[in-house]
Amino acid sequence: MRGTVLYAAGDVRIENVPDPMIQEPSDAVIRVTRACICGSDLWPYQSLKPEDGARVMGHEAIGVVEEIGANVRTVKAGDVVVMPFAFSDGTCIFCEEGLQTECVHGGFFGNPDVPGAQSEAVRIPQADGTLYVLPVGEDDALMPSLLTLSDVMGTGHHAAVVARVGRGTSVAVVGDGAVGLCGVIAAKRLGAEQIILMGRHEVRTQLGRDFGATDVVSERGPEAAERVKELTDGYGVDAVLECVGLDQSIETAIEIARPGGAIGRVGVPQHDLLPGARPSFYKNLTIGGGPAPVRAYIDELLPDVLEGRIEPGRVFDRVVDLAGVPDGYRAMNDRESIKVLVRP
Repeated sequence: MRGTVLYAAGDVRIENVPDPMIQEPSDAVIRVTRACICGSDLWPYQSLKPEDGARVMGHEAIGVVEEIGANVRTVKAGDVVVMPFAFSDGTCIFCEEGLQTECVHGGFFGNPDVPGAQSEAVRIPQADGTLYVLPVGEDDALMPSLLTLSDVMGTGHHAAVVARVGRGTSVAVVGDGAVGLCGVIAAKRLGAEQIILMGRHEVRTQLGRDFGATDVVSERGPEAAERVKELTDGYGVDAVLECVGLDQSIETAIEIARPGGAIGRVGVPQHDLLPGARPSFYKNLTIGGGPAPVRAYIDELLPDVLEGRIEPGRVFDRVVDLAGVPDGYRAMNDRESIKVLVRP
């Protein structure tokens, strides 16, 4: 089959790769009908070294089950399923607590050991705990929004949950990528009264306003923090959704949170140390987050997608086939596209 292989920074190729096969009785194989490029894919696209090892990319997908292992019970051939970006057994102590990204038998798609889903098909370890059967056909008009449940919508929601967003709260979203925009949807859905989107790209911030942002702050650094405080009577916001992962974005999040506030971190950290330890301590901030357990959130978010109350699929602004994936990476890296949908 054909798949997307990243060899080194900027070196993305569509090549013939091994067909996925059942390796364990808990596996399934799905034919990929929709996949996409994630903002987090851009980090290795920018920095991967050849010695790090090539990998079949992609950790977000919808597909049709083609084959199941002998022990699989919750999905069957022909089911249309969403594949969260992490696989999990669904039965360990952390899965039972709704934290599937910490599953003791789990892992992530799109690395040298577990091939990803920007391909024609993909093997799903721990299929029973990972795949979620969708009540629609494989070409349903809602596919773009349903695809966001594999990562970005659930990740934006996770940031909002960790940051304790609730009715009447004030929220700032740091980052105007797909996750940040879905964070705006999540904050509005959870009842936030004020939602400040921090971003500099007009097409994205306008979409953020459509999703529910009440204000946009285009400044960065100290100027951005000052502007947020002007919008919040000088105090800062109750909740910050940090959707970038850089030191500057963390520092900004800490600066704009009001004393006693909370920060939900979902941007993949690009540095080993967390900045702002002293100011966050003296502001009594709660800082949490990590890889979102999106599998746990599908039950809650799916009805809103199916009934049209939220439209996270609007973050996709480009559709390509597999041959167009390398240019899709370039377009997202150059900020020509928010998020690219792939139809293998």
